[in-house]
Amino acid sequence: MFAWFQRLLPRTGDFFGMFEAHAATLVAASQALGKLVDGTANKKYIVEIDRREHEADDIIRQVLRTVRQTFLTPFDRGAITSLIGAMDDSVDEMQATARAVDTYELGTFTTEMKQMVGIIAVAAELTAEALPLLRNVSAHGTRIHEITEKIVRLEGDADDVREAGLKKAFQEQSGEPMQFIVSREIYKHLERVTDALEDVANEIDGIVIDHA
Repeated sequence: MFAWFQRLLPRTGDFFGMFEAHAATLVAASQALGKLVDGTANKKYIVEIDRREHEADDIIRQVLRTVRQTFLTPFDRGAITSLIGAMDDSVDEMQATARAVDTYELGTFTTEMKQMVGIIAVAAELTAEALPLLRNVSAHGTRIHEITEKIVRLEGDADDVREAGLKKAFQEQSGEPMQFIVSREIYKHLERVTDALEDVANEIDGIVIDHA
């Protein structure tokens, strides 16, 4: 008697596939950011980051549309929208960093900036590793938690690198206030990327806690 009603319900959307597709844009954008700061800035990498951000926007729109249309979801709707929102913030901040580099016509990057971008790349790859494991939270809860702990530690490492970079910039650019302001702005954007990736890790952890 209930079978006819079940047939009327929307099928579960492929949220996992969309999470994983969005994570792929995170990794690609972080790799382009790495190439951007590796030597002289090249505008083609800024274009690449913009392209990845637009791809991510398409995916988040698809996720939100599917959430509205789907009766049965693998996790609570709030968990789905919070996770994809945090992921989208991460790629948005990468785009903001690239645009700041373009605006200030920054052609060379400090060791600390490159280190922070390296940390971002590792955190993005870890995020991409964790998301497929959400397909079976019960089986992979321990491994997911290990990954999210690494991402949180990386954010702390990035904070230490940023502080060292700012201190060095202040010392070396004391006679060039505008140059110091630019350096501080780039560090601020890079910090926001690592903070956003930490937020993604926390959202993933919340899903594990609720559904493992």
